Amino acid sequence: MNTNIKEIELNGLTNLEIVAGGTQEWYWSIDITGGDLYEAQQLFQKGEILCNHLYLIHYPDGKVYNNEALTAKGCYFGKPIYNNGFVIILQVDFIKKMIFLFRFEAVYNKAVKIIELPLCAIKDCYNLCLHKSPLMLTIQSSDNYFEIVWPEKVKFSIENRESFCFREENKLYFNVWYEQPEYREETVVRLLPEGNIVERFSGYIFVMPNGEKWHLK
Repeated sequence: MNTNIKEIELNGLTNLEIVAGGTQEWYWSIDITGGDLYEAQQLFQKGEILCNHLYLIHYPDGKVYNNEALTAKGCYFGKPIYNNGFVIILQVDFIKKMIFLFRFEAVYNKAVKIIELPLCAIKDCYNLCLHKSPLMLTIQSSDNYFEIVWPEKVKFSIENRESFCFREENKLYFNVWYEQPEYREETVVRLLPEGNIVERFSGYIFVMPNGEKWHLK
């Protein structure tokens, strides 16, 4: 093989994604579910898969951190996010029925627990994921509800085909798409905590790696 090709050992995994949140240094790979905690919940309930594994890969050196200390029976990882200089890890322990957030400290190769929440705090793990800023744990349910699970507790109904994009202070930005009479997208701005719509305009707000926001229209 070409000596200029860097070898990255991921135990057979070939998918690699950049950690969202504005970093070019960190990438991740998750086996079995690809970070989908709802799929993980279904697999666990069927008894088919006992756990999955999260690999964090640092660029440009290619060093791999396998977070083996967090890998245990009944534990599944969600997609990580980058926040305030650290990779934040989301994990659900379906045996202990707990949700955990960890801050990964690469210098010490360890994950420090930020919070733990009871799994009963949510209906299920459908679209359970991390967002920023601030760092938030959110759910967007299949019955058109958006919920902030942590750090505050907020829940309100949203439109069909509406999905959360980002937050600016007490404003939440959502994208909604339509197919009739022709395909188009809109941005909906909702105000916390009730979720009332305060603005609606055509196009999509794209968040760049440096945090800058571009209005595509």
